Amino acid sequence: MKYGLVMEGGAMRGLFTAGVIDVLMENEITFDGAVGVSAGAAFGCNYKSNQPRRVIRYNTRFCHDKRFCSVSSLVKTGDMFGADFCYHEIPNKLDIFDYKTFNESPMEFYVVCTDVTTGKPVYRRCRVADDNELEWIRASASMPLASRIVEVGGMKLLDGGISDSIPLKFMEKTGYEKNVVILTQPRNYVKKKNNIIPLMKIAMRKYPQLINAMKNRHIMYNDELKYIRSSEQQGKAYVIAPDEKLPVGHIEHNQDILLEVYRIGRMTAMNKINEIKEFLDIK
Repeated sequence: MKYGLVMEGGAMRGLFTAGVIDVLMENEITFDGAVGVSAGAAFGCNYKSNQPRRVIRYNTRFCHDKRFCSVSSLVKTGDMFGADFCYHEIPNKLDIFDYKTFNESPMEFYVVCTDVTTGKPVYRRCRVADDNELEWIRASASMPLASRIVEVGGMKLLDGGISDSIPLKFMEKTGYEKNVVILTQPRNYVKKKNNIIPLMKIAMRKYPQLINAMKNRHIMYNDELKYIRSSEQQGKAYVIAPDEKLPVGHIEHNQDILLEVYRIGRMTAMNKINEIKEFLDIK
């Protein structure tokens, strides 16, 4: 039986996921494969490189650095989260990403992006960590209006959460029979229509299928939550989610808030660790 891990996005809500996966790594819990969307991809890749606490370390260290995340970065580069600083300078110089461990790990790692020309999800297996694969991870986490379109693999890509926010179906179809699903919204969360569609129609007018995907995102998302509940009832999925809405927005420069969201993730995982091990048949 193959065991998988599914990591939702949510920008800085992803620090909840970081706290969860750090506890799983510290308890030496492994998976045959994992898929991350948006922040779930950008933070979740540290599971395959086996680097607990790296995510919270660099997020708190650089949260005030304008190169990391700022309006000035958006104006100067077209990316709220600086592409070169976040995906090259940090992992290569400032908080070293363990490329060797990532490349040698037997765990399959997938990221989800959205093809802006079709509005459909694109699933990429990142076999090795290199500049090309980092572009796929960057694309998965590139939010509309806050990021440039990323061109890689002959496609134009943006945030995977637009087209497949919680890719449990993908993992099941890929052969992962039991999956741990990390959500960054409470279980009772219901997504509503996006209120930035009028702005999207202007900014992304060249990509009508992307706009359609954004219009229907709340329907897709809520349907995925229903599917997750069904899989959970059948014993095929185990869900880890915050009990309440996380006290953080998409952008956050307050270290204390970042640490609190991370702490909530850690405590949630620690309280469920025995159930997780039982679900994964770990003796």
